[in-house]
Amino acid sequence: MPRITFIEFDGRRVEVVAKVGTSLMEAAIDNGIDGIVAECGGCCSCGTCHVYVAPEWIDRTGLADPMESDMLCIVDDLRPNSRLACQISLCGELDGLVVSLPEFQL
Repeated sequence: MPRITFIEFDGRRVEVVAKVGTSLMEAAIDNGIDGIVAECGGCCSCGTCHVYVAPEWIDRTGLADPMESDMLCIVDDLRPNSRLACQISLCGELDGLVVSLPEFQL
């Protein structure tokens, strides 16, 4: 089961354990992570689960696909390492993943 560290905007680090096959967004919601709103429930249609993947993890999570990139265009403070948490499926290879949360979600 992968361990994920969420870094909230104020710098607080929260480590959670998630089930393989769940999305990063589901892991955040299941563990009460502040800053992940997930209004659409994981359908890649709202942009409210925006995260910044730590640079050393980008190769393993991959970059946003075209559909996700289109949705990311609506978020504030878009960065090269921006992703939607609903589009990152957790697997053993992502054990130790670190993501930061933006100051504001939509």
